[in-house]
Amino acid sequence: MNINLTLIAQAVAFGIFIWFCARFVWPPLLRAIEARQKQIADGLAAAERGKQDLELASKRAEDVVREARQRAQDILSQADKRAAELVEEAKNQAKAEGDRIIAGAKAEIDQEVFRAKESLRSQVAVLAVQGAEKILRREVDAKAHADLLNAVTAEL
Repeated sequence: MNINLTLIAQAVAFGIFIWFCARFVWPPLLRAIEARQKQIADGLAAAERGKQDLELASKRAEDVVREARQRAQDILSQADKRAAELVEEAKNQAKAEGDRIIAGAKAEIDQEVFRAKESLRSQVAVLAVQGAEKILRREVDAKAHADLLNAVTAEL
């Protein structure tokens, strides 16, 4: 065996192997590598977009929460204001009702006082007639002396 012939045969076999690999093996490998690179690049881009979307969503959520807190504060302040108004209105109504009750009670007291005075007047008139009867030792006719009794009653 000759080293040159073996070396040339190995070089030719290696050349055919390189040509076969370059023709049939290398293109599918390159396509697979390029597809994988594209997939990784798309994944990284999607991750970047997701990160940006997350930041935007976080900012929107903060804005919504801030706005909701502000609305809640507004609603609470309006509720407090309305509650104060209702309390004041209830106080005014209670005061008016109390004044009305007091006025009614005063009117009733005045009527009772008037009735009591009238009752006392009539009783005094009766007592005066009885006293006059005893003093005069005779019977006084109330019908005959009605004018005099009315005048005495009016003076009392």
